[in-house]
Amino acid sequence: MKKKKSTVLVKTGWLLLLIMLFPAGLCSAKNKTHKTKPNIVLILVDDMGWKDLGVYGSRFYETPNIDKLASHGMLFTDAYASSTVCSPSRSSIMTGQSPVHTGITDWIIGSQNGAGPRPGNKLLPRPFNLNLDTAQVTIAEALKRGGYATCFAGKWHLGLSPEYWPENQGFDYNYGGWAAGNPRAHGMKGYFSPYHNPRLTDGPKGEFLPDRLTREIIRFIRQQTKKGKPFFADLSFYAVHERIEAKQEYIEKFREKAHRLGLDTLQQFVRRTPEMRESAGWETERMVQSNPVYAGLIYSVDENVGRILKTLDELKIADHTVVIFTSDNGGLSTYPNAPT
Repeated sequence: MKKKKSTVLVKTGWLLLLIMLFPAGLCSAKNKTHKTKPNIVLILVDDMGWKDLGVYGSRFYETPNIDKLASHGMLFTDAYASSTVCSPSRSSIMTGQSPVHTGITDWIIGSQNGAGPRPGNKLLPRPFNLNLDTAQVTIAEALKRGGYATCFAGKWHLGLSPEYWPENQGFDYNYGGWAAGNPRAHGMKGYFSPYHNPRLTDGPKGEFLPDRLTREIIRFIRQQTKKGKPFFADLSFYAVHERIEAKQEYIEKFREKAHRLGLDTLQQFVRRTPEMRESAGWETERMVQSNPVYAGLIYSVDENVGRILKTLDELKIADHTVVIFTSDNGGLSTYPNAPT
């Protein structure tokens, strides 16, 4: 099965380091020589399609901050994720190894785990690890040994129990990273507080999850900059994973835009061929970017990327910080009522 193209942006400078650490990304950092170690900010979006950004050709979604990041850095146009689903791809990002070496070859816990193969599957599923082995050396552990402060905020999805969560995998701080693979998994209540996340205290009712995770990362960046310590900040949004939610004003903004552009008059889905339906299990595929909720969620992600970049500028550390923006795998187009 061909791997889905992933969204990847990388700011230039320290490129050799980035190539060694990450399979692909959109990177940014001014090409200057420093005697001290560069800060690193990794921004990982969940299930974002390669054409879900303005810089990659979307005319419906709006991503001015990410587009600006791309204009100042390096843009990967032919990069592929190591897997089509979350956990294997994330295990590769954390360790630099392929999923077959981490032993995580499906999303945790996997659609076939314990239930056997689905109708139409020609091969039996291979048993796989349900946790990222703590014997594996993660990028956070490697950087921590090099004197970095490390912080994780957002979706982890690399272990079912606490001994495999970020605080035990090299991160000094963990805000929201645990077993759940989406904001509605394991009893979580969605994108708006109360979250019911054991690694993230609930904010005021109605607080938006992408905003909260970004605020925690910004607080960490400010603290470490004040201390004069290099940092690795991993902002791993739960967005834009199903079941999607967005701020109501943004939903209305993009509902009006879809109507203005006539997108709501177009055929949204096509039926897949019998062969594709048998192998994938889904009957339809979305052909038009027009979902206002998904567009609103992407808009919020972009806003928060802008907040990070603004903070780096305010602290006068932007020229000494590597910023990587990427998705873990491709966008969701074949799920019933798929968003993109």
